[in-house]
Amino acid sequence: MLITHDTRCALDAVVDLVNTAPEDDPAQDALSDVAALADFVRRHEISDVGVLSELDLSAVRKIREKFTHVFEAPDARNAAGLINELVAAAGTTPRLTDHDGYDWHVHYFAPGASVADHLAADCGMALAFFVVAGEQERLRRCEAPDCRRAFVDLSRNRSRRYCDSRTCGNRLHVAAYRARRKEAAG
Repeated sequence: MLITHDTRCALDAVVDLVNTAPEDDPAQDALSDVAALADFVRRHEISDVGVLSELDLSAVRKIREKFTHVFEAPDARNAAGLINELVAAAGTTPRLTDHDGYDWHVHYFAPGASVADHLAADCGMALAFFVVAGEQERLRRCEAPDCRRAFVDLSRNRSRRYCDSRTCGNRLHVAAYRARRKEAAG
C-alpha cells in the first residue's frame, strides 16, 4: 500500500490525537487546554489554523472521540460509517496545494476551516484510504494489558501488536522470559 507523505502526516496526527484521550481519569487529558491544543497543532505542522479558542478545543475533543471509535470499529463497514460522518461534517473540499516546501498534495479541508474540520477531513481521508484498500485491520490498539494506545500497523505482514516494541513489547517479552526462568527454577 502506497502511503504518501501527507497521508502519513495525517495518520501520525490522528494516532497522536486519539492517544491524547484520558483512559480513565479526565484529569489525564493531554488536550487539557488551548495551549495543549496549540502545541499539538505545532507538533503536527497543521497549516491554516489561525488563533485557537476554547470552542476549537471542544470541537477537537469531539472529533477525537469519533476517531477513537474508528480504531475500535469491529469491521470495515462500521469504520466506513464513522469516517463518512467525520468527513461529511467537515465539509470537505479537496484541493491541490504545494506549501511549506512540500510537493503537490491534496488538502481535504475547505480554506478557512476550523482545526477540528481540518483534522476531521484530512485524517478522515487518510483512514478512508485504509478502508478502501481493505486494510482497516491495520488500525489497532496496543495488545499490552496495561496499554490501549492506538497505532497504525504499517509492517509488511500486518504483525505489529504493540504501540511501541521498545516499551510495551519489550516489557511483555521480559516478563514472559522471567516467568519461564522462574518456572524452570522451580
